[in-house]
Amino acid sequence: MTDYRTATVDDVAAIAALHADSWRRAYRGIYSDEFLDNDVFDDRLAEWSERFAHPSAKQRTTVAEVDGELVGFVHTLLDDDRMWGALLDNLHVRYGEKRSGVGTRLMSESAGSVLDDASGSGLYLWVLEQNVAAQSFYDDRGGTCVERVDHTSPDGEAAPVLRYVWPDPSTLL
Repeated sequence: MTDYRTATVDDVAAIAALHADSWRRAYRGIYSDEFLDNDVFDDRLAEWSERFAHPSAKQRTTVAEVDGELVGFVHTLLDDDRMWGALLDNLHVRYGEKRSGVGTRLMSESAGSVLDDASGSGLYLWVLEQNVAAQSFYDDRGGTCVERVDHTSPDGEAAPVLRYVWPDPSTLL
């Protein structure tokens, strides 16, 4: 059985480890091997440590656990964009748990946060253009791709991203 709860500072290392593993698997050939093989965990740990050391009142992070072990998380920033609404900033599921419903439920948790705390807001996210598996996942959940922009990855590589939107987050519940 999978349990869902609000993340705490005690989850930072596990979130960073899952985030790094997810990037290593999904972004090989997009981000540099040097970054993925050496620096990605430290980069993600620094990012998540900062987020939890100085949390924004508008951030919502939910973790998914099986038998007390982190198997997924979603991080949402309410009222991030005047036009598009809340940013679903991160959604990652442990590789062995993909296609188990955890990602779908985490998207629902993100949408619920928006509906509870930023009523009337839409929800959007950015996905790397080369990450076609994620795009398929978002397409299947009713997301609409509305634009493509150039992006520079944490390792300095060019990596175009696509904006997916859900004007009515309740469609994800």
